[in-house]
Amino acid sequence: MLETWNNLLSGFATAGTPINLLWAFVGCALGTAIGVLPGLGPAVTVAMLLPITAQVEPTASMIFFAGIYYGAMYGGSTTSILLNTPGETGTMVTALEGFKMAKSGRAGSALATAAIGSFVAGTLATILVTLFAPVVAEFAVKLGPPEYFCMMVLAFITVSAVLGQSTVRGLTALFIGLALGLIGIDQISGQVRYTGNIPEFMDGIETVLIAVGLFAVSEVMYNALYEGKSSADMNRLTKAQMTPLEWRRSWPAWLRGTAIGFPFGTIPAGGSEIPTFLSYATEKKLSKHQEEFGTTGAIEGVAGPEAANNAAVTATLVPLLTLGIPTSVTAAILLSALQNYGIQAGPQLFQNSSTLVWALIASLYIGNVMLLVLNLPLVGLWVKLLQIPKPQLYAGILIFATVGVYGMRQSSFDLFIMYGFGLLGTLMRRCDFPVAPVIVGMILGPLAEAQMRNALSIGEGHWRVFWDRPMSFTLLSIVAICLLLPPIWSAWQRQRSKG
Repeated sequence: MLETWNNLLSGFATAGTPINLLWAFVGCALGTAIGVLPGLGPAVTVAMLLPITAQVEPTASMIFFAGIYYGAMYGGSTTSILLNTPGETGTMVTALEGFKMAKSGRAGSALATAAIGSFVAGTLATILVTLFAPVVAEFAVKLGPPEYFCMMVLAFITVSAVLGQSTVRGLTALFIGLALGLIGIDQISGQVRYTGNIPEFMDGIETVLIAVGLFAVSEVMYNALYEGKSSADMNRLTKAQMTPLEWRRSWPAWLRGTAIGFPFGTIPAGGSEIPTFLSYATEKKLSKHQEEFGTTGAIEGVAGPEAANNAAVTATLVPLLTLGIPTSVTAAILLSALQNYGIQAGPQLFQNSSTLVWALIASLYIGNVMLLVLNLPLVGLWVKLLQIPKPQLYAGILIFATVGVYGMRQSSFDLFIMYGFGLLGTLMRRCDFPVAPVIVGMILGPLAEAQMRNALSIGEGHWRVFWDRPMSFTLLSIVAICLLLPPIWSAWQRQRSKG
């Protein structure tokens, strides 16, 4: 333990040099801006900036790239809350309650709990990285395809049950997403599926494109078609900070979100999407303010998922540094950045490149403080966006979404898809179907399919591979409980009320 703290102190000495502090600040600022823009994302940004590895020394560039990575998570929550336009897939859940809070005049509280929750989760996760990186990575590497598949099934069931007005509607939306996720080239066999001979569908449909269509475009269409001038409360602004009650409601959600997000960041189970949805489901179940969810907006529904998102992002460094296993697209690009320097990530990294590793970990502490200092003063400024008259605001959202999506691949076809899904999202909202399970199915569907097929290969085609292993059997038992308990409980309550 003493050696760990000595290493961390030496890491702070390296990360605290003026040039490294400057790289950290530029990375955090750039990451925040990237998070605000839908479609770009940290993976694309880091990939575009990889050539700087030829000019900048390893420690500085890794601090810079890490700043972009977790800075994007901070920035993504801003447009999710204010404009219902997720900048990142990890901030989609934030839009569910955050935008409702903004519409009811509490945008400042939502932005503040997102920023502070990100700081708390990021800091706690960094402490866990410092203390337990090798231990957690050793456990994570023992999980195989059966466990990953069962984990994703649990996420499917939880999300469908919690996000919809009914489980049937939630599952219907989920299956739409699963169907969309099958479009393109099969990951394992290489077979082209469900493309309708349209070349643009060969690589599948971009998740961010669908998210922007279902959230942002459908919001504008729905308001234009059905709400008209009745929702003038969108422009109502009450305050730009949290009340003592909101503080009391937020801090348990921050801690629970961190506890849910950190383990998921260490395993290749779909990035930060699963923990954010599970955190939202947990907060909705535990909250004493159920009536606020989906109506005026519950602050726990912003605080928990934001904390889970940032904890998961920080935790991706555990398997990356200790095992050389990237658990997200951005982590894979960071791995290639290390390889550009001839540095091999894995068990020997802490011995061979100790200075770089501990400076990177120390920079996470510094970066979290920088992001809090950058973001909290901007809360009041961001909230002023809501004072823009509705017609101009919604026109701005459409322009913002169009530019962001077109900038991804410079494809006009993507714009047709985005607006098509905007129309679908409008119809789903009109018929009271949740849109979030569509995104979950689309992201996790292909991953779940690949893990299921890998698991069946391990089990030589026998399905018992899923209950022969203790961890996967435990997860399947939880799935069964989640499916069977609610109807049994409802039936018992009805019987009790009759008696």
